[in-house]
Amino acid sequence: MSYPHGAPGHGFPGHGFPGQGFPGQGCPGQGFPGQGFPGQGPGQGIAVTTHFFPLAFMLALFKPLIAINGYQVPVVGWGRTVIPMPPGRHRVHVHIPYWLISQLGPADTLVDVYPGRFVELEYKAPVWGFSAGSLGPPPQSFNGVGVTIAVIAATTAFALLLPLLMLLIAI
Repeated sequence: MSYPHGAPGHGFPGHGFPGQGFPGQGCPGQGFPGQGFPGQGPGQGIAVTTHFFPLAFMLALFKPLIAINGYQVPVVGWGRTVIPMPPGRHRVHVHIPYWLISQLGPADTLVDVYPGRFVELEYKAPVWGFSAGSLGPPPQSFNGVGVTIAVIAATTAFALLLPLLMLLIAI
């Protein structure tokens, strides 16, 4: 038996969208747009390129999460992800699911997709984990660099001044 939205109860696994199916499944024009969407020409949609700061190499263990209009998009890993979309305005959300912080570097933007064109977006994860990520047309910069430098400078100063303070107290 063929179900219009994929098998019953099977949406995006574990992401709270029961019965939505994967992109490209289901009836044309319903659910998340994919193959067979009416009016969708070839070569239109959104392309998101994701990056992380090289010294934040631990982020390589986690895949960024990309959602369009509230629907999670299958992502292979860091790098370029192409999402076919119908023309119109779409909300793009990107974050990294992380151990302690449920959403590291969240970033949102609205984009207009025109017939036959791709919208290129770039996401850069923040250097400081509690900062927002950067999402928009390329090139984007890494957020949180200033905070990271300030924390490293303060920690280094404390580590260098503490022995001097202990020496002064001992005298």
